[in-house]
Amino acid sequence: MAFKRDGERGRNLTALMDFYELTMAKGYFSNGMQDSTAVFDMFFRSVPDGGGFAIMAGVQQLVEYLESLTFSENDINMLRKKGFDEAFLDYLKNFKFSCDVWAVPEGTPIFPGEPIITVKGPVIQAQLIETMVLLCINHQSLIATKANRIVRAADGRAVMEFGSRRAQGFDGAIYGARAAYIGGCVGTACVMSERDFDIPALGTMAHSWIQMFDSELDAFCAYAREYPDNCTLLVDTYNVIKSGVPNAIEAFKREVLPRGFRPKGVRIDSGDITYLSKKIRKMLDEAGFEDCKIVASNSLDEYIIRDMLIQGAKVDSFGVGERLITASSAPVFGGVYKLAAVKHGDEFVPKIKISENVGKITTPCFKKLWRLYDNVTGKAIADVITLKDEVIDSNEPYELFDPEYTWKRKTVTNFTAKPLQVQLFENGESVYTCPSLKEIQAFCNAQVDTLWDEVTRFENPHKYYVDLSQKLWDEKNSLLESKSKI
Repeated sequence: MAFKRDGERGRNLTALMDFYELTMAKGYFSNGMQDSTAVFDMFFRSVPDGGGFAIMAGVQQLVEYLESLTFSENDINMLRKKGFDEAFLDYLKNFKFSCDVWAVPEGTPIFPGEPIITVKGPVIQAQLIETMVLLCINHQSLIATKANRIVRAADGRAVMEFGSRRAQGFDGAIYGARAAYIGGCVGTACVMSERDFDIPALGTMAHSWIQMFDSELDAFCAYAREYPDNCTLLVDTYNVIKSGVPNAIEAFKREVLPRGFRPKGVRIDSGDITYLSKKIRKMLDEAGFEDCKIVASNSLDEYIIRDMLIQGAKVDSFGVGERLITASSAPVFGGVYKLAAVKHGDEFVPKIKISENVGKITTPCFKKLWRLYDNVTGKAIADVITLKDEVIDSNEPYELFDPEYTWKRKTVTNFTAKPLQVQLFENGESVYTCPSLKEIQAFCNAQVDTLWDEVTRFENPHKYYVDLSQKLWDEKNSLLESKSKI
């Protein structure tokens, strides 16, 4: 199903930027620097929830935003009122995106410090898109990462995204559902996300349905008559064991079986779900409904789900809402967008940001990102950031070293080195065909499977190394030394 672009929704998102991007753009323009070529990288500094990796998401929305960059008359009039002169406003009126853009594909496991988006082009253009680059990738990568953690905790049981009403605004609900699907969820409660992204919209009833009828049994029978082929009943409105499950069983017998169908499930949304699910499973089995599934919801996350399953919960699938759609335990994906190089003549001059906070020191240069895979196990060994024109030859031994503790070195052989970024735009023209969401989800699952279990565990995961090539490390170290003398 085709995505409904924001232009089709009547929204021009070009002005969704931080004001300083415009003040800087005006400054570049006044100084004749509008055609100066700059290279910017997006990267993030830490994995949410202390995890071992994150999941890349939001690329399709970034592509669609960049394809439709146009300053409208309303934009220009507003900026005129802000005091920008006519020469600069004329530049914006005739604005045409002409940058080259590369990105790590959606669904790829990503790690701190590595360039997941690279933009090369006129500095004004590269600067003006900063906010939307970060907004698209930060939000969806955050939710995809959280969803993937929850899906892995469910250990093969289906997880449904049920958080629309608790999302941070309607875009948070719509795009959050998309990101959750990339992370491994089987569907969403958000109907618009099925319309726009073809994500299965799932759901049955709320407690108000049961309360509208004279009795719980009447409510169940009415619903079963309406949907005999897809009947899942909510059993915790009054008393799960004493009335909910017995009435569900009776409704199944009265209204579902006679119509030639089998009941799909029962859902519990409160109470001690582990304890209740064991009781429910026994009651359903004794009634001859061994194939009837048990669905659990109620403020779940990866830790609660994991503990429930360790304790023997008889739950077949999970509906996860607020703690997924808001990533409430770690609600910020700290992606940043930093200048890495400026072109002078035919050469790219490296640029670095230095800070007393070592974690905020950037890696300079126009760069390339590689992932090394072991040819025997298929597992990822490490990622390597190189200069743009460097090539890692899989036929030759390659020495990895820790960029902070440089004496820690390892030579790898029998590996395959793959560049991670794909090109999205060339001279401002889109050259990338976005995969379908199902393809992205399958790709994500396959790529997470290339990580060792030690990297994917929730607590104290093994550090996955993101190394620098020797040439890139030398460039960075040289800049650090030269700037420290200032």
